[in-house]
Amino acid sequence: MGSEMGRGGRLPRSARRKQLLAAAQEVFVANGYHQAAMDDIAERAGVSKPVLYQHFPGKLELYLALLDTQAEALADTVIAALAGTTDNHQRIHGVLSAYFGFVDRSDHDGAFRLIFESDLVNEPAVRQRVESVTEKTMLAVADTVASDTGLSTAEAQLLATALTGAAQVAARWWLASDRPVAQEDAIHLLESLLWRGISNFPRQP
Repeated sequence: MGSEMGRGGRLPRSARRKQLLAAAQEVFVANGYHQAAMDDIAERAGVSKPVLYQHFPGKLELYLALLDTQAEALADTVIAALAGTTDNHQRIHGVLSAYFGFVDRSDHDGAFRLIFESDLVNEPAVRQRVESVTEKTMLAVADTVASDTGLSTAEAQLLATALTGAAQVAARWWLASDRPVAQEDAIHLLESLLWRGISNFPRQP
């Protein structure tokens, strides 16, 4: 590690924040929120504890910032999948791929588990973050459904909740079950199931 990254080394604030969040994620994933210590996070990041506190006033604030970063990444992936095509069959494929891809990638660093399997789930601020990313992705799908089909907002949101909920729950089961089906095959199975239902609501001219 170079001197710039060593204890007390100076980095631009945004780079330092990114470094601290990466170190915090490693510690939170390894130890869980309750067993993680700010001392351990500072040591992992190679900074003094006062430097850590300059960026995050406490462990909860650090954890919430980490949740925000990962939740935004998941939501952006789903939104990009929707924007990438006007074909609704491909959109379903894209949403499913976004969830499974995020689960698969983040399993290596624990990001998905931080969002949906936190040991701090009863903390209102944490629950609000989890509900927020769930709602953000649902609303993005609902907007697309409503625009394409002419369904009402409530009807579109109901369908979107079913689609995103199925994608999330199935992807979590797939990961927890140690990937019993190849990712591509899992996506294809769910895509076939969901498309059979969504195709009953064709695009309006």
